[in-house]
Amino acid sequence: MKGELRSLTSARGLAAWLVVLYHMRASLPWLPVPAMQAADKGYLAVDFFFLLSGFVIYLSAHGALVRHGAGAIPDFLYRRFARIYPLYAVMLAGTIAFAATLGLTGRDMGGYPWRELPLHVAMMQNWGLTTELQWNHPAWSISAEFAAYLLFPALVLWTPIGRARRPNLLAGMIILMACLFLVMLEGGQTTLGGDIPRFGLIRCLVEFSCGALLCAFWLRGRDSDLLSMILSLSGVALFWGLWSNGRGSEIWTFPAGAACLILALAHASGFARNPLHWRPFVYLGQISYATYLAHFMLWIGFKILCVDDAGTVGTGTAAGFLLILFIASVILHEGIEKPGRAWLGRALPRHRRTGTASPVRLR
Repeated sequence: MKGELRSLTSARGLAAWLVVLYHMRASLPWLPVPAMQAADKGYLAVDFFFLLSGFVIYLSAHGALVRHGAGAIPDFLYRRFARIYPLYAVMLAGTIAFAATLGLTGRDMGGYPWRELPLHVAMMQNWGLTTELQWNHPAWSISAEFAAYLLFPALVLWTPIGRARRPNLLAGMIILMACLFLVMLEGGQTTLGGDIPRFGLIRCLVEFSCGALLCAFWLRGRDSDLLSMILSLSGVALFWGLWSNGRGSEIWTFPAGAACLILALAHASGFARNPLHWRPFVYLGQISYATYLAHFMLWIGFKILCVDDAGTVGTGTAAGFLLILFIASVILHEGIEKPGRAWLGRALPRHRRTGTASPVRLR
């Protein structure tokens, strides 16, 4: 094991705030053009999350699965459930309370259909069973990742990923990304963010699997961190350069560039003087799950209570919301997420524990 990858933790935190900006952008017409262009593409941070999650889950869990085989699967799944569900359940409960308030006051409840609520409770809402994003919209990606967790043991135990050579792992990533491109292209999509209820699940499964392959690729290497980081950043420049110049579809150029960026950040974690190792950045990563899961409903409530014109939220008001979101993220992380994970972790029978704790503080 190569230690804690704090660069990846920090990058996750920064990406979470890009998603926040994406959902706020319609109310911030005063943003400078470059900032608005970045905000318009904020949904791509979720693709970065999927790749990063696959990388981190493979790094933290593949060893126990290889050592203990299928017997480690229940422990792995329980730990993943304990990691994500306490905060997920609290945010869903808050959303239910909000929807009930809308109903009791005679307001429109179109975005909160009670008939779909059981799917959200079971984290199955984005398994191709619905046609629209409903309730707490960002939770669609948690549903998709839950499916990826269920399939991850099969990837480790019943594919050659654990013993494949680097060229074969690279070929596997290329094939997976090509399949995603072809499926979405056939479905009439030109961006990764299109028709999430229909394509979000495959988007997650492919990118999560590519992240796992990328981690296996990284673990096979004995390269110079500096040289490998430079080569990886060259890949970022190549793929994202093709994308920005309109010479390559976002569907494959963005994940390819994001994979190169994650590889560069993994190598950069070996440097003692790395700005991404600054404690505030790392902490943003540690609370990023709370930020991501809470911001959407908090923004809706904030606009109802504090904003007269939802189409134009002033700079001071927007800054106030961001501060409130940060404070809420800290409270949810420290008061719900961590205690919930610890409580469920203690409930796991001691003889079932296989030592799959992650060295990287990520969801």
